[in-house]
Amino acid sequence: MTAQSQTTQSHRNVYMTDELQAIYDQTVDFVVNEVKPNGDQWEDEGMVPREVLAKMGSLGMLSLRIPEELGGLGLGYLASATFSEGLGASTYAGFEATVLVHTDMAGPHLVNSGSPEQLERYLPGVVSGDFILSIGVSEPDAGSDVAGIRTRAVKDGDGWRINGTKMFITNAVYGDMTIIAARTDEDNKYGISMFLVPAGTEGFTVTNKLDKHGWRCSDTAELALDDVWVSDDQLLGTPHRGFYETMKNFQNERMVLVGMGVGAAQAAIDLTNEYTQNRNAFGSTLFELGAIRQRMAMNQAKVDAVRASMYHAAWMGDNGQDNVKAMSAVKAWGCEVVNQVMYDCLQFHGGMGYMRESAIERMYRDARILPIGGGATEVMLEEVAKRSIVQS
Repeated sequence: MTAQSQTTQSHRNVYMTDELQAIYDQTVDFVVNEVKPNGDQWEDEGMVPREVLAKMGSLGMLSLRIPEELGGLGLGYLASATFSEGLGASTYAGFEATVLVHTDMAGPHLVNSGSPEQLERYLPGVVSGDFILSIGVSEPDAGSDVAGIRTRAVKDGDGWRINGTKMFITNAVYGDMTIIAARTDEDNKYGISMFLVPAGTEGFTVTNKLDKHGWRCSDTAELALDDVWVSDDQLLGTPHRGFYETMKNFQNERMVLVGMGVGAAQAAIDLTNEYTQNRNAFGSTLFELGAIRQRMAMNQAKVDAVRASMYHAAWMGDNGQDNVKAMSAVKAWGCEVVNQVMYDCLQFHGGMGYMRESAIERMYRDARILPIGGGATEVMLEEVAKRSIVQS
């Protein structure tokens, strides 16, 4: 059985419909044929070529969550969970992050809050992959604490004047527009608004292309906004309500990070099982050693459990249920599990696992961001704890 067929078989679950299975299969086929042969070059270049995203757009892969009336498929959480897990099979998490920031982290803000004019202007390019989005919330002193951002926007004539710094912004080096969160109401800690700021806007600059531990083929920027002026029609949604708009998409953002982690962990297990079954040692193969075989069996059980929890939380969201506790829990636990699995898989590759030429070395580095991005594990556990208090 090939690693690809193992991955497809492991993916099947009770929530799968024929449509979702088709999405998964298309995604895995794409990453096998288009990403894996080129990923090493993209890692060296520190970017995913624009034509790759455009090709995904032409195949309808960037429009899963776009409402049907706006030209998309109008699907929900389960589609994003399926898509992100399929992307995870690529073994190049930087590519996966590039796509998912566009489709599931930045894109939903435009779809949920955009005016008819904004949607008409920008959405066709977003769907086609010709206009790439990033989301600018994190700052040097504010990551998971969204309410702590310091970037300010003040009313200036028929527009707004923005000043501040953004940090760790994926897609902002080579992308086309960043959705910037800025404080607009000084009397309210949650008084934040969102603005559409195209690349090339005067005063809006990439001050540093960041050199990362992992996700090497995704571009990540430090941004400066120095007296950036945007017109009123670049305000996204309702003034001072950006914090709540951001919170609205947080469960989806958390979920796709888990999804790509699950896909990668499954790929790592498949790679490691194949390697240990072919690596001769002590008169047999590594896989014949009980310590290795049983540890890999436990890793598979853990990944299966994370996958099931993620899809259940996605199902809750699609059925109108409050899934904050469930999604926060699977983000906290699931991303830690992914890192545990990657540790074992690198360990069982031995010295070769420590070499840059091995896929597992890259996957191990890429996985480390998952318990940090999209809400750190400790923040997620607080979300769970707050919702576990028994009211007397």
